[in-house]
Amino acid sequence: MNGIDQGWWWLIGGVLLLIAEVLAPGFFLLFIGVAAMVTGVFVLLFDFGLAPALALFAIYTALAVYLGRKVYANRPVAASSRHLNDRSAQLIGRGAVAVSVIDGDGGRVRLGDSEWSARGASAQPGDRVQIIGVEGNCLIVEAAPKLPA
Repeated sequence: MNGIDQGWWWLIGGVLLLIAEVLAPGFFLLFIGVAAMVTGVFVLLFDFGLAPALALFAIYTALAVYLGRKVYANRPVAASSRHLNDRSAQLIGRGAVAVSVIDGDGGRVRLGDSEWSARGASAQPGDRVQIIGVEGNCLIVEAAPKLPA
């Protein structure tokens, strides 16, 4: 190649992949970027041609991905909240107001700006209830604790 040596192109490509890793989710580009940089170092040290460099890159990429999966497979990312994507579970513990009579057969409650089907402990319209569970689109409620006077 004229101008910049092939090894420097591998190093530049590796750095660009590492920068792309910062912008993209996941860890996959990290391993490919490291493999490109290792290939670049070997090409600079031993003056390989393109075909051996590509073979080295393929080997280093496979090795880096394998080792990366081994290391990160046993380290799951902890969610900031165990109910993060479980909308119905987020309702448990919240308070609501009975809109109709609630008994074991059912009734309706107002939660925020919407009404929900509910069943559970007996409650009259206007009574405060607390959500203790969710089954499908039906809230399981109990009488809310009374505030001291």
